[in-house]
Amino acid sequence: MKLSKTGMGTTKLSNIDEMYPGQSILLQTGQLVQYGAGLFGYSTIPLLVRRNIEKIIVDTLNKYGCIEVLLPTLQPDTIWKNSGRYDHYVNDGTMLITESNKGTFCLAPTGEEAMLEFAREKLKSYKNLPATFYQIGEKYRNEIRTRGYLLRGKAFPMLDAYSFDLDETAMEKSYKNVRQAFIEIFEKIGLDVLPIVADNGAMGGKKSEEFMLISDQGEDKILYDEKAKIGLNTEILEKDNYQEYLKEEYGIEDISNFKEIRTMELAHIFQLGTRYSEMMNGKYINAKGEEALYYMGCYGIGVSRTLAALYEQSVIKDPKWGACGFVLPLSVAPFKVQIVPKMENAEKVEFANKLYEELNNQNIGAILDDRETVTIGAKMKDCKVLGTPYLIVVGDRQEGELVELENMKTGEKESLTINDLIKKLK
Repeated sequence: MKLSKTGMGTTKLSNIDEMYPGQSILLQTGQLVQYGAGLFGYSTIPLLVRRNIEKIIVDTLNKYGCIEVLLPTLQPDTIWKNSGRYDHYVNDGTMLITESNKGTFCLAPTGEEAMLEFAREKLKSYKNLPATFYQIGEKYRNEIRTRGYLLRGKAFPMLDAYSFDLDETAMEKSYKNVRQAFIEIFEKIGLDVLPIVADNGAMGGKKSEEFMLISDQGEDKILYDEKAKIGLNTEILEKDNYQEYLKEEYGIEDISNFKEIRTMELAHIFQLGTRYSEMMNGKYINAKGEEALYYMGCYGIGVSRTLAALYEQSVIKDPKWGACGFVLPLSVAPFKVQIVPKMENAEKVEFANKLYEELNNQNIGAILDDRETVTIGAKMKDCKVLGTPYLIVVGDRQEGELVELENMKTGEKESLTINDLIKKLK
């Protein structure tokens, strides 16, 4: 990507939001554009980071035997009335609806109803089970209190998956399978999440876990045993039988060592049982030739929440000025290196273009900062703003075929030939 083609000018940061410095930087530099409360547009780099997160999700779920589908986000009100949740979502103002001469339609806040309608046509026999379908698509919720920019918006990309099984034992097996996939997904992204005991709440069902990131920016408080690496949502303690529930479902008998910490929820998984199958007549024909209800699991990852958390975790700070940019993890960074040539030196510009083309030919994402009116110092600062992990300055100190590669996270520098550079970045 050539920066001269992006319309990016000189960036100046001021009055950065202390609570959410990462997203504040994205907004100030035009990488996020806010259209209204909870409504955002993405510029190139955050969009590509989001797509890399989605690719990790897709590749991992495929590895674990899940099947990708895509369902409409605009849905007829009838499927919501069939489940009995239409009045609840409309009355509390969560669901956005539109009326037309063809009927009333809803912008889906979640996907249980649509996925059960989809599965009913595919999973008619016990021979078709088990199956886990998933999709990544937009969800819409008329949040009264939007918070934390991408962390709680009105429109947001979400991974939602649903497992369909013969019985409770098979449902628990599917649940464990997707749970392990989620752990692997966050490891690949570079976020250290904790699966913690959670309340099923309005979703219903037997058991659920939230995937939490320890963060002062989070709006959740959990109890956490650091030694045992076990956590639980404080909402669990509001259950009348919480001690019995924790012992039976999670093997937790003593919470005296648990300490309260603040966390950010990035994912949630549920064992739903037959709740939605009963409400929407979700049945298959079993081995005896009789109708039986699906046992379902539900699994969600907030893609935009994960993106926001990643940027907040990747913030770097100047000792004098505070938050000044990012260093994105190599696992999701769309561009690995930023090339900054001395524009007034034709020889250096030619070398930089040659290097840029060679990296592109090797499928190594690179940014060429070829803006004419921006100083090298300002361009180096913008490397941090864009989150590029490595920097190469093609200036007076660059000689022959050697380049100096700077690690933007550690500040370490090394001189490499172009061939060695390609090997390292690959």
